[in-house]
Amino acid sequence: MGIKTRLRFMSFLQYFIWGSWLITLGSYMINTLGFSGVEVGIVYSSKGIAAVIMPTLMGIVADKWIKANYLYTVCHLICAGALFYAATVSDPTVMFWVMLVNAMFFMPTLALSNTVSYYCLEKAGLDTVTNFPPIRVFGTVGFIIAMWTISFAGLELSNMQLYIAAGASFLLSLYSLTMPKIPTANKKQKQGWVSMLGLNAFVLFKKPKMAVFFLFAMLLGAVLQITNTFGNPFLHDFGLNPTFADSLVVKYPSILLSVSQMAEVLFILAIPFFLKRYGIKTVMLVSMIAWTLRFGLFAFGDPSPFGTVLLLLSMIVYGCAFDFFNISGAIFVEQEVSKDIRASAQGLFMTMVNGVGAYVGAILSGMVVDYYTIDGVKDWHTIWLIFAAYTLILAIIFQFTFHYKHQPDKMKDLEITH
Repeated sequence: MGIKTRLRFMSFLQYFIWGSWLITLGSYMINTLGFSGVEVGIVYSSKGIAAVIMPTLMGIVADKWIKANYLYTVCHLICAGALFYAATVSDPTVMFWVMLVNAMFFMPTLALSNTVSYYCLEKAGLDTVTNFPPIRVFGTVGFIIAMWTISFAGLELSNMQLYIAAGASFLLSLYSLTMPKIPTANKKQKQGWVSMLGLNAFVLFKKPKMAVFFLFAMLLGAVLQITNTFGNPFLHDFGLNPTFADSLVVKYPSILLSVSQMAEVLFILAIPFFLKRYGIKTVMLVSMIAWTLRFGLFAFGDPSPFGTVLLLLSMIVYGCAFDFFNISGAIFVEQEVSKDIRASAQGLFMTMVNGVGAYVGAILSGMVVDYYTIDGVKDWHTIWLIFAAYTLILAIIFQFTFHYKHQPDKMKDLEITH
């Protein structure tokens, strides 16, 4: 196979693993294992804890000591073992620790897979900006197909989703051994620990504009964790109503949720136009309004014909909510910071979103769900309205606290790698 085809397969498996359990594990833990909302939130917080520490640490290891493709192999091998064991766990505390081990070694593979792809493309004499996005799209395809596989097979409330993820992770660990060897780079050896750990990017907090931006990055990262953790359990709970028990929404909720990932692909194409024309402040405000609509539509949606339309619209606006913040935010950081701390600044951005934000969102959203659960029945209408109000308040505060003057000329050479 050509190198691009091989990298597509690697990207496909990388996100197939995640798609096998990320959206549906919450439903399995609530409906099958009987975990509370807080317990589910704590399990999902493992991703946030891992994202604060491990990607940067593993990046240093790959730079200095272990070839990236070998480190990638080891990480996925450990993930395979952790996921396989997680399928046998029924205690919430044990589940947290097992999924923390999985997250500690899976989160770095997201960056390592990019490192492997960039190196292989450059070695083959191929332009990364042109050739990487079509490869990365296969990751989104893998995530969607995993969701469809779990849903159509009726495994959303089964531990088989973890066994499937474990098998895919083991397969990817073996496959990655066939990829070209990536040499370690000693050029960073003389850097201080502050620079190597990306801590030099914290100087950006001295600038009010960037301090506000990173604060809202954390607050919106919490929002993303909420929808990942409780979107699928919400749709499953419609099965408690005899009227909706046999509806497609209840039988195949992951199929409906996968529309969100499809929408992501479409909204990516709109980012250059909106960023160039309106600037980051407007784009982020649109993202926050889209999050408000996401939760508001959830609050009033149900498996009835009209309610299904509302649920479908919620999936579509998710693409805008996610891309207009995550992708546009990364581009904004790239445009605003000096070249010598760009990598560190991107690491800080991802730490605030997928680390601190994800942890806070997982814990607090679990508390909200438990507070509005009476005799095992969750008041999803109120829960989603609270989350919608949260994002609307964020938008209002952001409008008056984030001071940014859009300069279209700075965005004219905008490039996106996703």
